[in-house]
Amino acid sequence: MPCVADWLNNPFSIVQGIFAQNVPNSDWEKKVTEYFKEKLKENNATNWVPSLNDVPVHYLKPNSLVKFRCMVQDMFDPEFYMGVYETVDPNTNARVLHFGKYRDVAECGPQQEIDLNSSQTVTSERQTFYCVPVPGESAWSVVVLNLQFYAYISASQARVSPSTSYTPSRHKRSYEEDEDMDLHPSKQKEQHIGNSSGGDIHGCVEPKRLETEASAGHHLISPNCSPPLDLNFPLPGEKGPACLVKVYESWENFKVNDVLEVYGILSVDPVLSIVNNEESSALDPMECMDTAEEQRVHSPPASLVPRIHVILAQKLQHINPLLPACLNEEESKTCEYPNLTSLFVSNFMSELSPVRAELLGFLTHALLGDSLAAEYLILHLISTVYARRDVLPLGKFTVNLSGCPRNSIFTEHIYRIIQQLVPASYRLQMTIENMNHSRFIPHKDYTANRLVSGVLQLASNTSLVVDETQLEQGQLDTTGVHNVTALGNLITWQKVDYDFNYHQMEFPCNINVLVTSEGRSLLPSDCQVHLQPQIIPPNMEEYMNSLLTAVLPSVLNKFRIYLSLLRLLDYSISDEVTKAVEEDFVEMRKNDPESITADDLHRTLLVARFLSLSAGQTTLSRERWLRAKQLEALRKARLQQQKCVNGNEL
Repeated sequence: MPCVADWLNNPFSIVQGIFAQNVPNSDWEKKVTEYFKEKLKENNATNWVPSLNDVPVHYLKPNSLVKFRCMVQDMFDPEFYMGVYETVDPNTNARVLHFGKYRDVAECGPQQEIDLNSSQTVTSERQTFYCVPVPGESAWSVVVLNLQFYAYISASQARVSPSTSYTPSRHKRSYEEDEDMDLHPSKQKEQHIGNSSGGDIHGCVEPKRLETEASAGHHLISPNCSPPLDLNFPLPGEKGPACLVKVYESWENFKVNDVLEVYGILSVDPVLSIVNNEESSALDPMECMDTAEEQRVHSPPASLVPRIHVILAQKLQHINPLLPACLNEEESKTCEYPNLTSLFVSNFMSELSPVRAELLGFLTHALLGDSLAAEYLILHLISTVYARRDVLPLGKFTVNLSGCPRNSIFTEHIYRIIQQLVPASYRLQMTIENMNHSRFIPHKDYTANRLVSGVLQLASNTSLVVDETQLEQGQLDTTGVHNVTALGNLITWQKVDYDFNYHQMEFPCNINVLVTSEGRSLLPSDCQVHLQPQIIPPNMEEYMNSLLTAVLPSVLNKFRIYLSLLRLLDYSISDEVTKAVEEDFVEMRKNDPESITADDLHRTLLVARFLSLSAGQTTLSRERWLRAKQLEALRKARLQQQKCVNGNEL
């Protein structure tokens, strides 16, 4: 185990030491980054760094090193700061150089003043990102990360005694409680309702420490009490901290909706709230009417929205904590342990076949004995957009699972199964009420100068389950029509058109959409699979619960690794196989010119791709091509049979 040294508890002392040794050489900034990069490579040192995702802010030491796994929800305008500044003692004229990097407020010693006219002053630029926890992150993913952290927490000195100045918005639960919440969602709702009666960080009551300071002359709370601050989470009911992440280098590599893991210095100084409140009070409303609201949103109280001054940041390929952080060839070269990463992948691939068989059996039971639907669900869960040709996203595989019982708890339990398998997911109940009143599309608020989030602002590879069995007769209003259109565009083009009032801006995405419906969905899809239950359990809830509890946690973890890993594998088709597929398609067209179309070829190639990957094969073989044709024939025959039974089109 690494020794918990000053670099973790007091990173400013390390930065100060490097700055003092290298000033006025500008290389000091690069040396700071290299120092912390090397420290984090030592013996699982990343597990020693407390995470804002898992540890409430009031347990963390201010100005200590922390990490945060997050999605970029919005990016603000770049801001200028004093990278280097000079202070002077008026009595002795003694001058001292200070660094302003990684700080919100310039510091100077007693009897010192900042010399704003000093020739030594260096003005620098940094980019602020507004970041939130990954929307829809599964409870099991959070639990795994908690276990990794608490394996080392006993020796960590970064935790301090709880403070009364902050009320946590995220309450920790044990692994058993998390599992119980997953199995009994009603308990979770009750807990949320119960918590709402206590202290609310969104309310008008400021932390006690700030109340004391306010009584000394800093009026932080207006007599009318401003409305609660909206933390702008994309999904309703989300918990966790929102943070202002300040990036100093290579911020052009990051964009809205990227998932990042950042390591930086935690800033929760209450002075920020006081300073910002004074600045807002000093604004002339006749000169700038919108600035006060913008100031409130861009500079919220640090107790609600802490700041992280980033030393190191990386864009994540995935958010599955059971997998190494980087898996593709390019990124594995810069990984901490490239050999171990390669060994992990090769070891898992060697036991892929039994894992697939177990997963197929598990999903077959979940889908009431329908093995064909289970096959297609596996293919759906490992699908991903691997490229774009003009506007066409390649690799998307939206499945419409029709034949689901109407107004049944079946679809809810299918979502719970998926939730146990993927790192991030969301169930969208397609009711008239939700369509007409939910905010699906993010839009720009020019008054506050921020991007207001919507349900469809999701991280890459999130599983979105649209439950159409909840849809009843009713009238869609203008908002409802826009929301349904946005869902259709997401499925067809894998993009969401964000609303900037005067224009729309396309944001490409990579969301796995599964639509459950009674008949054929109103929404577009790449593939419709009609459910044919082989068993009808007398008690659906009891059946599904027993299915989940019967699976060992170690087996569930294998399923989770399997689905995440196969999404990241490269895939190719040799010239020889391409030629054989083309000839086969021509022959199919000759035999049945009416029903075989170019769309059939495209879909069969997709099925063949994901069949190959599901077996751990990164190239298409003749065997997999024939198996794909067989699955498609079975699927189409089932649809035709159902069409004949119902006498109308599915």
